[in-house]
Amino acid sequence: MKFSLSDPLFVSILSLSLIFLATMLGSSFVFFFKKAMGPKVKAMVLGFAGGIMIAASFFGLLIPSVNQSKASDIYSNIAYLPPTIGFLLGAAMLFGLDKIVPHFHKLQNVEEGPSNRRALSQNLRFFLAVTMHNIPEGLAVGFACGLALNHRGQADIASLCFAAFSLALGIAIQNVPEGAAVSLPMYSDGMKKSKAFLFGAASGIVEPIFGIIALFLAQLSVVTPWLLAFAAGAMIYVTLDEILPEAREDHFDHFAMWSFVIGFTLMMVLEIVLD
Repeated sequence: MKFSLSDPLFVSILSLSLIFLATMLGSSFVFFFKKAMGPKVKAMVLGFAGGIMIAASFFGLLIPSVNQSKASDIYSNIAYLPPTIGFLLGAAMLFGLDKIVPHFHKLQNVEEGPSNRRALSQNLRFFLAVTMHNIPEGLAVGFACGLALNHRGQADIASLCFAAFSLALGIAIQNVPEGAAVSLPMYSDGMKKSKAFLFGAASGIVEPIFGIIALFLAQLSVVTPWLLAFAAGAMIYVTLDEILPEAREDHFDHFAMWSFVIGFTLMMVLEIVLD
């Protein structure tokens, strides 16, 4: 294996490892801090994460989906269909998970899921909420890496590898505070530091798992445009439904919005520089 950012296999291993290790790093903050994030810091962190996820969805997933659909002979007359349907299905999947998985949003103090959800502890429901919403991030990185693997040996391979890595890097950056957002509140509620760390780290394990699944699915080139758009729809749904409302709930709107702009800009720059 070549240890190069132009080698799709190396980039796939690096990217899927990076997003999980970033969550672990954030979860480890429980060993160094005693309290969860204050409302102003929380607004900035969530706004920043939202900006990264929206930008990653557009630049790393939707645009490649459109380009792949246009380039395919199969979709020559209906190139709009795979990105459109895939995007809608991704959002629908997250909407469905919200309805069938019992979970609790600690920051908003909102319960969602089946009516028998209280059979689970509040901390477990909170863990399920974060874990469930990490699924689109894993899918996004996996599909992007799978797209690069699909084009191994072709002229545009370096560009696709850099695009996949920049997407993973952007998600990893926002996974650090996300991991802390799981472990620190659990510790504040009385959980032992080691256990809170394990919960935080475990919330991110779904990312490489679903990333690997997505990577193999993406080898079916005929469905690649659908899959990329699917991941984009899921990520945007999560951002609009959970991250941005939570960023603004303590009335630090301007902090949240400017952090969103900075996160979006950073992700856009990464896409340009690493392309």
